[in-house]
Amino acid sequence: MSSHAKAAKKFIADRERTAWHDQALYFVREKRDRMAQGVPEWEALREMASQTKKHTISHLDYYLEMFERNATANGVQVHWAKDAEEHNRIVYEIIQKHGGKHLVKSKSMLAEECGLSPYLEARGIEAVETDLGERIMQFMGTPPSHIVLPAIHVKREEVGKVFEEKIQTEPGNSDPTNLTHAARKALRQNFLHADIAMTGVNFAVASSGAFVVCTNEGNADMGTSFPKVHIAIMGMEKVIPDYDALALYVRLLARSATGQPSTTYTSHYKKPVEGQEMHIVIVDNGRSDILANADHVNMLKCLRCGSCINTCPVYRRTGGYSYSYFIPGPIGINLGMLRSPEKYSGNVSACTLCHSCSNVCPVKIDLAEQIYKWRQDLDGMHLAASEKKFIDKGLKVVLEHPGLFYAAVKAGRVAEKMPRFVLYNSLDAWGRGRELPEFAKETFNAMWKKGEVK
Repeated sequence: MSSHAKAAKKFIADRERTAWHDQALYFVREKRDRMAQGVPEWEALREMASQTKKHTISHLDYYLEMFERNATANGVQVHWAKDAEEHNRIVYEIIQKHGGKHLVKSKSMLAEECGLSPYLEARGIEAVETDLGERIMQFMGTPPSHIVLPAIHVKREEVGKVFEEKIQTEPGNSDPTNLTHAARKALRQNFLHADIAMTGVNFAVASSGAFVVCTNEGNADMGTSFPKVHIAIMGMEKVIPDYDALALYVRLLARSATGQPSTTYTSHYKKPVEGQEMHIVIVDNGRSDILANADHVNMLKCLRCGSCINTCPVYRRTGGYSYSYFIPGPIGINLGMLRSPEKYSGNVSACTLCHSCSNVCPVKIDLAEQIYKWRQDLDGMHLAASEKKFIDKGLKVVLEHPGLFYAAVKAGRVAEKMPRFVLYNSLDAWGRGRELPEFAKETFNAMWKKGEVK
């Protein structure tokens, strides 16, 4: 059994949670579909976005240098980090230089990737998540289970109990509006007293040196309004050529992510306010290796919209914590394998190869095809499961010998008549939670020979 399957057992055991998690995510997928269908040129936009990304990552050095040159001319201080350790050190040194102790940050998967918050907290820096979902997860002491909807797996009653403990809300009151207002009131104090602001970067515009942050809560805008120092962090693949490309990606991002025409706030940052400082940290952390990987370089196109996660039937029914990599779903399977096949190969089985992820990706990343490619490579990397290899060899023998195949079909019909405990036991993974399929009364081959199929 793969590591994903083992971890999924805990989530699946709560059937009620599994059902509403599945429904909640598919509701977002349906919103995405309605938005896409409302744009007649949707497929043309996807193709244009894919080709633009392909061009950009093929000339990444050119666009990154252009961005650095223009951002520096705007008064932004640009830093380069080769890995997570250097990224965290640069951020800490900027905070130290200004004597900062209280940092407010908007949602950033790069910060999760680099383990920034624990790093800062170990050095006496309070790092407060200001996105509501991220704040809930911070209070609970667990990582996000989704890259766009961090607390999608948490019931409102659970949020109510956590808020009672952390921000002293009314006991037993789990009304979402009440909880949201309480979180807003508590976070307001963090915003007012913060000395450092941090944001991620959705898009870095090379032609102008500006960068864009997309949120629905306005927390990035609020966070950067009070502190004298704004630190923005970005993976180096976030750079785009110009404002024409920005217009294209903004049309695709929110529609794909949450089924909205656009995010509520699409905030542009170009230069620091007089008397303040703006820093941007551009991070490699393995992206150069992906750039050199011809089979999987398309992963650098990703906008982090989460549409592949929302549509994935495996993710919807097993939750984000079933994946060993910090990003779940189809995107996480691929990124995890690029990070370390030895650590994350257990996730590769968490895919039905339905190709729904490839079909919804706004930049047309061949996600399912890449997962299939990883599966073909597992044996060569000595990571293939021994039990699956044994089953494959057995199937190969049966399928190569018609006599054995038809004998197996007959045996299957006999097995259907056996007592349930013989069929549904610890050896039958399929039968855990579902019925075995019924065998047809007659094989296609038999019908063909009798002339019943033409």
